[in-house]
Amino acid sequence: MLALATTALGAYVLVAAGSITVPGSTNTLGPRAFPYLVGGMLVAAGVVLTVLILSGRAGEEEGGEDVDPTVRTDWLTVVLLVVTLVVHVFAINVVGWPFAAALLFAGAAVILGARPWWRAALVGLVLGLVIQVIFGGLLGLSLPAGPLLEGVPFLRG
Repeated sequence: MLALATTALGAYVLVAAGSITVPGSTNTLGPRAFPYLVGGMLVAAGVVLTVLILSGRAGEEEGGEDVDPTVRTDWLTVVLLVVTLVVHVFAINVVGWPFAAALLFAGAAVILGARPWWRAALVGLVLGLVIQVIFGGLLGLSLPAGPLLEGVPFLRG
């Protein structure tokens, strides 16, 4: 079932990637490159899994996960993670992608127990800036840099 679902998901990603609008610039990879790559890899993994299962070389069943079924779900953590994600979505257009990504990463890390909080914030900011440089600056995709980074040319998509 997993093999077929993986193949179907990959096929869907490939079809959906074809509907992405490509800007007039032809000297960059463009917004379709990564969805095509991911979709192709999903289809390939699904096909390989299907062949392995049909040839009888499926993996052995595990005895079970190392999970205590008596522990209750920590709904406060779940709610805080959802709130962090919603704040991230609304913060992208206000403060820009790098700072919104830093907020998402640091918020999720601290909620899940990362200490000290400033280290999580610093790592989140570095990740947000790296993503901004790669996707906004190098690939030319539209990630809002935000008001603080608006004048930096290599961060704009």
